[in-house]
Formats: sequence, structure tokens, C-alpha cells
Amino acid sequence: MSNQYVMHRGAARSERRRFTNPWLFPLEIGCYAGLFFGVIRWISYEMNFTRVLPGFLLDSFFSHDFLRSWWGISAGIACFIALSIVAALLYKVALGKFKGPWAGIFYGIGWWAVLFGLICPLLGMTPWMNKIGWNTIFTELSVMTVWGLFIGFSIAFEFTDEASREPMNA
Repeated sequence: MSNQYVMHRGAARSERRRFTNPWLFPLEIGCYAGLFFGVIRWISYEMNFTRVLPGFLLDSFFSHDFLRSWWGISAGIACFIALSIVAALLYKVALGKFKGPWAGIFYGIGWWAVLFGLICPLLGMTPWMNKIGWNTIFTELSVMTVWGLFIGFSIAFEFTDEASREPMNA
């Protein structure tokens, strides 16, 4: 008798399916991506792999002396978290149906091209590509590519992985 109860209770649990909120999940992914890769960018700056400050997005609002301080680095990482949240939401809307890692890789490269090739130099946040140096170019391109891969593949895996939504005993 107790075996039937356990089997019945287990069957009820396996019939429940896990549904992910399509708007809260990208917020969470963007927050983690911004925190992790913001810290990676800061470490890259401290190790002189890049000349771009971690708070480069705040360069128009604060002095370089502040952005080099602990509070400036923290504000820069927080700003990168905000950018990552926006990027994750945009990815979900525009490319959320793509499977695999390639869309995320190209998404990160696209963000790098737009930020470091167009918007930031026009606004004076970073130097132009011909003045920035090869180490900075390769470091920022690598970090932004893996950042895009993390955002894209996390969202693609969560919303296109149908095997995890199947019942356990099907």
C-alpha cells in the first residue's frame, strides 16, 4: 500500500513542468553576465591588458580620477551590469529563438563593434581604434565575445531545450 502512495506521489511530481518566466530570466542572466564580465574587465585593466577603464561607460559623467578609484570601479561594474541587463532583454526579443552558441558569439562581436568602434569614440568615452592599441582591441573583443556567448547561449538553452520539459517517465 505504501509503495502505491510513493509511486502516485512521484508521478504527480513528474507531471509538473518547469516554466521559466521569459522576462525575469534575461534580467537574471544580464545581472550575472554584467557582474562576472565586469570583474573580468576590471582584472584585465589592472593587469594592463586593456587601457579602457572599467567605468568607460560613465566617462562623460565622472572624472578619470574618480573612475580609477574603488568607488569608480564599482560604479563602472554597476553600469556594465545595467548594460548587460539591457543586452540580455534585447537578445531575448530579437534572437531568443536561435539555438546554439553562434548567435550569442555574433551578438557579442556586434556589441563590441558598436561600443568600441562607433558610440564610445564619438562620445569621447574611449579613443578611436587606431589609437587604442592591439592589446586593448583583442582583450575587449575577447571579453565582449564571451560575454555575448554567455548571454546568448544561456537564453537559447533555457528557452529552446525541450528535453528538460519532458515528463520523467515518458
